[in-house]
Amino acid sequence: MKKLLLAAALAAPLIASCATTAPPVALSAEAQRLSGHARILGSDAFEGRAPATPAEEKATAYIVQQMRGEGLQPGGQIRNGARSWTQDVPLGRFEIDGPVAASYTVGGKTRALAQGDDIAIRAAQTNADRVTIANAPIVFIGYGVNAPERNWDDFKGADLRGKVALVLVNDPDYETGAGDFGGKAMTYYGRWTYKYEEAARRGLAGILVIHETAPASYGWATVKNSNTNTQFDIVRDNPSAVHVPMEGWVQRDVAVEMFRKAGLDFDALKKEAQTRAFRPVVLSGETFSTDFPVNHTWIVSKNVVGVVPGTQRPDETVIYTAHWDHLGVGQPDTKGDRIYNGALDNGTGMAMLLELGRLFAASPHPARSVVFMAVTAEEKGLLGSEYYAANPLYPLEKTVAEINMDAMGVWGRARDMYVPGQSGVTLQDELAARLLADGRKLAPDPTPQDGMFYRSDHFSLAKRGVPAISVRSGVDLLNGGEAAGKAAWADYYASRYHQPGDEWNPGWDLSGEVEDTNLLWRWGEDLANSSRWPGWHEGSEFKAIRDASATARNGG
Repeated sequence: MKKLLLAAALAAPLIASCATTAPPVALSAEAQRLSGHARILGSDAFEGRAPATPAEEKATAYIVQQMRGEGLQPGGQIRNGARSWTQDVPLGRFEIDGPVAASYTVGGKTRALAQGDDIAIRAAQTNADRVTIANAPIVFIGYGVNAPERNWDDFKGADLRGKVALVLVNDPDYETGAGDFGGKAMTYYGRWTYKYEEAARRGLAGILVIHETAPASYGWATVKNSNTNTQFDIVRDNPSAVHVPMEGWVQRDVAVEMFRKAGLDFDALKKEAQTRAFRPVVLSGETFSTDFPVNHTWIVSKNVVGVVPGTQRPDETVIYTAHWDHLGVGQPDTKGDRIYNGALDNGTGMAMLLELGRLFAASPHPARSVVFMAVTAEEKGLLGSEYYAANPLYPLEKTVAEINMDAMGVWGRARDMYVPGQSGVTLQDELAARLLADGRKLAPDPTPQDGMFYRSDHFSLAKRGVPAISVRSGVDLLNGGEAAGKAAWADYYASRYHQPGDEWNPGWDLSGEVEDTNLLWRWGEDLANSSRWPGWHEGSEFKAIRDASATARNGG
């Protein structure tokens, strides 16, 4: 109770400032409000906003209080005959409950691998109480891709059951920038999530992704922090269908050493893995062992949902999303700080979500409903949005669009915005037109190799056919141009992303976030007052799924 009172006390100044009886003459997003939300959600009092901790109670209570104070109505699941403010998201929680023993043996000599330094093993998500792998053969599987539509098979029928695989991160095209996987632009085959899923389909005992900073798009600190803490998954009937007993990452230098001791050349085999001719390579005479206990429990987290009901077609919805969670309390940094505040990721996106709710609530309500959803467990694998997409509160076939906001810029106004990845959704064309009308531009994704299209919550709905898009603040800053923008983002990813240093800064310039919020508001109003249905371009992998539900949108 004291924790909820603390959240209420922190929220009170903003609630009071939002409780207006009439919209201002010139309604607009406000930098002070945006900064205030990010400051509070990113404060130490919210302990990094990890799901299934007391910090979740604080964060969700704050969000509900803000939505209520802004004039939104409850938009969550129906309880006792009425909409509530939340949607229950049942999750499995998995924690390594003791020391991790890991090693590899070759030529009768065993080399111990230190958890967090040499290797980053995740808590097993197979519902096992303990994971024990003893002297399993080690095999290199290249990029671990099976893509029949691209005539690509890294496995060539090899029996991998019971083995531990080493796999490269990203796609076979990453190094050369050309080939069958879109060049530098990452496909889903390049994501570590796909590689884990494929490992389960192959019956492997374990899989280790070889970490290299450039193709992964983040350093070892991010890998360590994300993988050695508590893991979550949606509750599954058969978790072994998508998870192997051991999933993790290994430092590149350690992998090179393992190859060398097996008489293999890592760089030569990596180059071979970029061709269709590649076949799995056993690290002859080398085995891997690990042993660690796992504590697994079932918890219920929350998506928080507010709505402005439509005046004419309330069953048709425009959805804005942002994730409220971050990494919580974890390993200390060099300063001893253990709180992973997540002020930029995603305090800034949450600030925009709440400010958009205020703007819509203070304006004439549109024809279609507008939903504002703060989703949980994004940092655990897009789980809150994945659960919503599998158990929607509003029919997916009548969801007009989803606009997602995740880690927005704090370095001032920009001449551009961008969309992670080339999604093929017509919303991207609409955004480009709106930016052009404002004298700005839609810039190409500056890092298509990072696979950001698959790393934000819009993807959970997009893969089910819903026109969904994630937006990012621009890079071409009015103050300093592209050089300044790229340098700012590069510094953030190197020094603060998924680290305790991601804290609110009074020196942030949120004029750009104000401009972007206003643009998304006007765009959402237009969508909600129109009769049009955005869709997917020809060639998109999601077009057929959306087209299959066309009857529901055409009065059928």
